[in-house]
Amino acid sequence: MGISKQLSQRLVKLLFALQQPINQGRRELFTASGVAACILLLRYFGFMQFLEWAALDYLFHLRPQEPPEERITIVTIDEASLHQAGSWPIPDRYIAEVLQKLKDNQPRAIGLDIYRNLPVEPGHQDLVNAYKSIPNLVGIELLSNNKNTSVAPPSWLYQTRRVGFNNLVYDADGKVRRSLLYWHINHQAHESFALKVALLYLKSEGITPKKAKSNSEYLQLGQAEFRRFQPDDGSYVRADNRGYQILSNFPKVGRTNSFVEGYGFRKVSMQDVLNNQVPPSWIKNRIVLIGSTATSLQDFALIPYSSRLIGTVKPVAGVELQAYFISEIISAALQGRPLFKVWSDPIEWLWICVWAYVGAVVTRRIQGPRLSFFSILLFYFVLCGSAYLAFLFGWLIPVVPALLTFSSSAIAITYQVAHRQEELKRSKEFLHELINKIPDPIFVKNKKHQWIVLNEAYCQFIGYPEDVLIEKSDYDFFPEHEADAFHASDDLVFQTQQPYENEEDFTDARGITHVIATKRSLHKDAGGNFFLVGVIRDITTRKRMEDELRQAAADLSRMNKQLKVKEDHLRYLAYHDPLTGLPNRKFFTEQFQESLLWAQENNSLIGLLFIDLDGFKQVNDNCGHEIGDRLLITIARRLTHCLRNSDTVSRLGGDEFTVILRAIPKVQVAATVAEKILATLTEVIVLEGHIINISASIGISVYPSNSQDSEALIKLADDAMYRAKHLGKNRYEFA
Repeated sequence: MGISKQLSQRLVKLLFALQQPINQGRRELFTASGVAACILLLRYFGFMQFLEWAALDYLFHLRPQEPPEERITIVTIDEASLHQAGSWPIPDRYIAEVLQKLKDNQPRAIGLDIYRNLPVEPGHQDLVNAYKSIPNLVGIELLSNNKNTSVAPPSWLYQTRRVGFNNLVYDADGKVRRSLLYWHINHQAHESFALKVALLYLKSEGITPKKAKSNSEYLQLGQAEFRRFQPDDGSYVRADNRGYQILSNFPKVGRTNSFVEGYGFRKVSMQDVLNNQVPPSWIKNRIVLIGSTATSLQDFALIPYSSRLIGTVKPVAGVELQAYFISEIISAALQGRPLFKVWSDPIEWLWICVWAYVGAVVTRRIQGPRLSFFSILLFYFVLCGSAYLAFLFGWLIPVVPALLTFSSSAIAITYQVAHRQEELKRSKEFLHELINKIPDPIFVKNKKHQWIVLNEAYCQFIGYPEDVLIEKSDYDFFPEHEADAFHASDDLVFQTQQPYENEEDFTDARGITHVIATKRSLHKDAGGNFFLVGVIRDITTRKRMEDELRQAAADLSRMNKQLKVKEDHLRYLAYHDPLTGLPNRKFFTEQFQESLLWAQENNSLIGLLFIDLDGFKQVNDNCGHEIGDRLLITIARRLTHCLRNSDTVSRLGGDEFTVILRAIPKVQVAATVAEKILATLTEVIVLEGHIINISASIGISVYPSNSQDSEALIKLADDAMYRAKHLGKNRYEFA
């Protein structure tokens, strides 16, 4: 027996050199998955952003030319205009005169895209008078959290809220592909210059800003819903999305004889306006933008149309860039011109993985170098064409990663096929010579679940000769349920590539059912080809005894699990508020005591916040108790989001809440948390059409500053809360 066992082990090891016929589907999937994972990893770390931006710019260049933009006229401050004015900044007198002449021709909106934060004499009072007399005039400002880098707007326009910011969002390659609609500075909302001017134009069309139906956080203008840019949209990786940004679908505006070469917006110089050389029809009922195009002023930016694969870089003047933004907004609102949308991350990943798999399948399944080459070219065309058509309809899909995965999979499969074909010549005769010396039944399967090698012991055990069994499957000889079990076990080994031993039913040719223990393992030869080897032992008698013991153990385990579930449920009910799910008074009391003991041992500060809602009774009386309950649930959620994981928020009852702040470094931290809670709770809440404004009064006590006793700290925080409520509500007070 010892010699036989050693021989069996040695012969099983020799099976590792056996070549299994290639299972194409699994190999293609593994190769495609590996290639896709590498490309996705490179994309995740941002190594492909520049390639994808270049591809996007090329799509912009390929798009068909759009009709001329007749709604916008640009008054340019060119070099000739600077020469006529004699200085920069241009004196206010010239700006005022231009504005008055434009006003006489009744434009629908005027955008002044030059900074006028300081008087430039002579003529400042004339310019102020022009501001006052032109209600459809919009000026600019430069926003910044740093006052030293911001540029203030004209004071009169700021007072009448006719100012928009002209900040730009640059990508890492220095180009502008996104535009800002809104920006908050010190909790104050600001509108962009382009949006401000576009809204003036759209107001005459009866279009005003609304909340989008699909998402209340999005802006709806007419037919367009402006989806807010997210940090990982499209080709971007953890981009800065502060403010309300959108991906700009720059129009490819056509040209007419009146357009300056290079760009598609009608332009007239400030000198022409002052000399009355501009046809009134170019101004009447249109948007007129005034800005610098002089090369010496260096007010330029790069957009997708600025550079080509071959050619010089042509930057766009700042005022022309604003014209692009305005045209995009108006066209989207009035004509439904597509705004850019992107797939969610899982769909993009799936798209990239599918092309990796297509590259592997095309290379593997299509035989012949010439046919394979033309097939790959065809799929290149299909991929690029799909990306281009999607782009025309406003969808940005990842074309560069898909091309790379497709190409990489094709190359990898080509190499694998050549390598495995060489290894396929490994002889099966060596295995046949040795495997029959093993006394245990042994089978070898390929990935199609077909027997390719069987020893004599297996043929005797099943009751069929080898020539009947070879290249057949379990479904040809076993009952369906047994064949299903064998198939599932084989699949598990193929998928995990780990050895697997399990017990199965085995019905032989005589109809006798055995209980067997089968150890399956996956082996790979030098060419990377996998095959499954199974070794069988008959354990019918032992299995019968084990089943009886297992059934008894299963019954006992099931009873224990049922008791544990009931115990956990009762404990949860005892320690949590049934409405909000927050810890209740009992849980709070225990946690507070434990927190104080920990703070005493670690010489740490503990903050206790006692919170009472202001005006909650009126909500119940006016809107009903159901709305009141939903309001409490919302308040509980907001309180939870304001805190660290180590802090505890509890509901004592009614509209009273407590917060335990553990291990705070100083007392002021409790005040900071209280301010954050007050700011969060005062945000508007909308419940079933009811707009609810609510606030809170907060009392704060600190261990050990105020007391070392838990009941005293709770009483002090409660008293401080009532003092805050007495002093005007929506505030906090320390004990």
